[in-house]
Amino acid sequence: MLNKIYTHCVQLLFALGLVFCLVLVRFYEEELFYDPFLLYFQSDFNNLPLPVFDSFLLILNLLFRYGLNMVVSLGLLYVLFKDVTMIRFSLFLYLIAFVLLLLFFFSVIYFYGAENNFLLFNVRRFLIQPIFVLLFIPAFYFQKRHSDAKL
Repeated sequence: MLNKIYTHCVQLLFALGLVFCLVLVRFYEEELFYDPFLLYFQSDFNNLPLPVFDSFLLILNLLFRYGLNMVVSLGLLYVLFKDVTMIRFSLFLYLIAFVLLLLFFFSVIYFYGAENNFLLFNVRRFLIQPIFVLLFIPAFYFQKRHSDAKL
């Protein structure tokens, strides 16, 4: 009984530590990443033209930030579910989502420019925030609970 309580406490501490890592990525975003859209979207962006940016540098920094969030999120999923197959599936989904979102992000920039700021804002949000882990945790919990109920 005490061993089970200890195991859950350690699991909870690891999960909280990983959530704190996600908070740190967000807190230090201005120092860690090149993103001219940070200040742009903090201002009244509806009436402003898009900021000047270096596409290659932006892609590298989006990849770096997405990668950090992905690694921490996958660690969080592993701590919560301890299922390697689920982690591999999540990694595959993360990689496919990154490619699609990046293509969509630059498509919106080059085809719409500042005309569709709301769409650009939301696509960028999926690239820089760990939103997928918020979707995966309840989905995997439901899947695990549903598969355990069949046994």
